Amino acid sequence: MFKFCPLFSSSSGNCVYIGGAEGGVLVDAGISAKRTELALWEIGVDPKSIRAVFVTHEHSDHVCGLRVFAKRHKLPVYATAGTIAALEENAADSYECFEVHRNGTEAAGFLFEAFPTSHDTQDSCGYRITLPDGSGAAIATDLGIVTPEVFAALSGCELVMLESNHDVEMLRSGPYPYWVKKRILSDRGHLSNEACARAAAQLIQSGVTRLILGHLSKENNYPALAYEHTGAALSAIGARAGRDYTLEIACAPPDIACHRGSRRRKVINA
Repeated sequence: MFKFCPLFSSSSGNCVYIGGAEGGVLVDAGISAKRTELALWEIGVDPKSIRAVFVTHEHSDHVCGLRVFAKRHKLPVYATAGTIAALEENAADSYECFEVHRNGTEAAGFLFEAFPTSHDTQDSCGYRITLPDGSGAAIATDLGIVTPEVFAALSGCELVMLESNHDVEMLRSGPYPYWVKKRILSDRGHLSNEACARAAAQLIQSGVTRLILGHLSKENNYPALAYEHTGAALSAIGARAGRDYTLEIACAPPDIACHRGSRRRKVINA
């Protein structure tokens, strides 16, 4: 039995909890330590049970609460070599940070394996997590494209959290400056609803049964729109919700009213 819960997921902040009998792990800490601790208590998890933090990349919406949370709870932090270099360059003071081992790093009974993602950072990654029973889960957000390496890492997992960041037309007609739009739409930007939906259909055919759509933009997307795109793509291949797959929207930070209504913080038990 394990728990998987996106505590926060958006351009305002990101943090995912994964827990089991030996404690829990966070992937990213992009919200203040206090709000992260409160979110953990809300799902019935004592912050003292966290054993490590794994970081996907150095952007502030993934690490702004990292230093305080890691130091307060005396936690090791794991990341790729390039991300560690970026974190050390920007850190006001140091904390323990270790490179993810090429053959995976164990924490709280889980094996974390990093895979490279296409994003405008030094060395961004996603994580495939092998559970004690041998099944897999994966997190892949902040990626401009789903490369063959990303797809291979996600294929066959029971559960995948995949980015569905923006609606292309909303982004193009929205208020962002041209250079920001160009960045988001690039192969090193963020995954659109359409691209996410195409990848999701392929992943379901590879054996994935649980999908969580994450890192939705509050300016350029709606939860219902992201859900509609992926749901339609899955229907087109003959997959049926509740029979062949489950589909959820990850929770955004509290300033987007995530913990009530359709974006309620969802704990997945498996």
